[in-house]
Amino acid sequence: MTGPTPHVDDTDGTDGPAPGGPRLKGAQMRIAMVGLGKMGANMTQRLIEHGHEVVAFDLSEPARSAAAAVGATTVASLEDLPAALTPPRVAWVMVPAGAPTNDTITTLGRLFASGDIVIDGGNSNYKDTAPLVGQLAARGVALLDAGTSGGIWGLHEGYCLMVGGTPEAVAVAEPVFTALAPDGGYAHVGPPGAGHFVKMVHNGIEYGLMQAYAEGFEVLSEADEFALDLHEIASIWRYGSVVRSWLLELAERALRPEAGFDRIEGVVVDSGEGRWTVEEAIDRGVSAPVISAALFARFASQKPDAFGLRLVSALRNQFGGHAVTTTDGTLGGETAVPR
Repeated sequence: MTGPTPHVDDTDGTDGPAPGGPRLKGAQMRIAMVGLGKMGANMTQRLIEHGHEVVAFDLSEPARSAAAAVGATTVASLEDLPAALTPPRVAWVMVPAGAPTNDTITTLGRLFASGDIVIDGGNSNYKDTAPLVGQLAARGVALLDAGTSGGIWGLHEGYCLMVGGTPEAVAVAEPVFTALAPDGGYAHVGPPGAGHFVKMVHNGIEYGLMQAYAEGFEVLSEADEFALDLHEIASIWRYGSVVRSWLLELAERALRPEAGFDRIEGVVVDSGEGRWTVEEAIDRGVSAPVISAALFARFASQKPDAFGLRLVSALRNQFGGHAVTTTDGTLGGETAVPR
């Protein structure tokens, strides 16, 4: 976000900084939301619904206009944020993890003043937090890392928030955390970096849970002799079963006849957190076979014609004469390549 500022159309009156000065009567906090994708936009709306004032920024003008439509004040650049906020300024960064997040935090650290706070709410690697904390601390700016779970349901259900940072900075931003989270869904889990670390492991567990449901339902789907109704099974498991969960509720929704499950391809993206969790388990000597297997299953899903699986098939043919499937059909029980 340190590149050129996008073109701004001021004719609708939505862009431009709001005046500084005292917070408006009845508003609990005035906070900036940087990044108005699905999560950032919904969080903006939830904060406004809970009485907070939000100054919103995104590189996309349509995204800014959508935020303005739900009551946010929008600005056309990061450089406009300081004047639109009241000290101590608080900005929540909700942009893609990695360079976009790190660059945005660095820019805000340069623009903000001593006593101000930046919150990283994305799926950042916790190892990126410490260098940024030191960088911002040199200017007296605090960085909080808020592991955020809730997805597109967070607007109405609330977001589970796992926050890392100093107690002093967390206390300043706490009204925002309690507005975004449902009752009991927010905690200050530890010092800087702890929030992202806890969220990383949370997502690793999520990998394993989803894989277990996926494998179980696939076994059920292959039991043709019983003509099982998978949607019905997912539905009844939600009541009284020891495997009931919110993910199972979502599985029930996905398996509804009208949901279009048959049109979905079996490619599952590895977004990073499960990989980081497995790496941490290795580094710390922790056995994590379920999360590891779920991660490797995602790798396999992205390569339906993977070289390794093709080689396994060829080896079985070589040593045992097992049939192999080729692009021209199936070869029978002979070695495909003479010795």
